[in-house]
Amino acid sequence: MILKNVLSGFIPEPRGRDGLTLAMLLAGQAGAHLAVAFVQPPAWSAPGPGKAEETIWRAYLEEQADTALAQARKLAGDGVDYVVRTDKGSGRGLVELARERGADVVVIGSAPQGARGRISVGSTADQLLHSSSVPVLLAPRGYAEDPPAAFDRLTVAYRRGTGADAAVMAAAEVAVSLNVPLRLVTLVVRSGRRARIEEEMLARLRDQAVADLEVAARGHRRGVEVEVEVLEGRTVAQALAETAWLPGELLICASSGTGPLRRVFLGDTSLKIVRAACRPVMMLTRQA
Repeated sequence: MILKNVLSGFIPEPRGRDGLTLAMLLAGQAGAHLAVAFVQPPAWSAPGPGKAEETIWRAYLEEQADTALAQARKLAGDGVDYVVRTDKGSGRGLVELARERGADVVVIGSAPQGARGRISVGSTADQLLHSSSVPVLLAPRGYAEDPPAAFDRLTVAYRRGTGADAAVMAAAEVAVSLNVPLRLVTLVVRSGRRARIEEEMLARLRDQAVADLEVAARGHRRGVEVEVEVLEGRTVAQALAETAWLPGELLICASSGTGPLRRVFLGDTSLKIVRAACRPVMMLTRQA
C-alpha cells in the first residue's frame, strides 16, 4: 500500500479539525498529496413560488462550503486541493470522491458523542466503514488538541486467516513510507473462569498466536523493523490496555473476511478494537 494521495473529509467542527490534523501528519510524513473535501447536501428544485426559497437555500449551502474550506485552509495552508462535493450522505460522498480522485486513504474524525481520546463511529464513518474501496483512517476525539510531532510506530492487529498476510504486507509498505517500525499484535480474549481446561486452552492459544506472529513477521523483517506481541485480557479493551502505546502510534486493522472484496467492511471484533483504541485506527480493505 503506497500512500500518494490522502483525502480528508472536513467539517468546521472539532471532529473536522481532528481528522484534518491526522491527515496532514500522514501526508507530510509519507510525502503524499493532500486533498480536503467538504460534503454538502443537495439543493432542491422548486418551480413557481418556491423558487425564491430554493435560491436562498442554494446561497446558504455556498456560504457553508466557503466557511468550511476557509477554516480548512487556515489549518492546512497552500499546496492542498480543496473540494466541495454534493451528496445526500457525507460518507457516500467521500467514497465516490476517493474513487474519482484515486485517493489511497480517506481520513475523518470521530463522532462527537465519543469519549475524549477514543473513536466513536457516527453515520459518516459507518458509511465509509461498510463501502469504501480504499482504507479509512479514523482520528480519536480531541486528536487536534495535542497531536504528536510524527508517527513513531505502526501496529497491526493480526489474526491468522483469509487476507491476513495481505494486510501485513500492506501495513509493512506503510511503515516503510513513514520510516517507522512495525509491530504485530494478536489479541487473546479469555473468560473469567479459572478451570484447568480453560488454562490449558489459553496456553495453546498463546503458543499458537506467537507462532503465527513469527511466521507473519518473518517475510517482512528485511524491509522494516518488526516486533511481535500477544495481548491478553477478558475483553478486547482490556487486552489493548495491556501494552504500551507510543504518542505517535497508528493502529491498523484488516476488514472482516465476510465482507465484499476490495471494500472496507467492519466486523464485530474490528468494531470493538476501533471503540477501544486510544490511537488513530486505519481499516484496510478486504484483500483476496
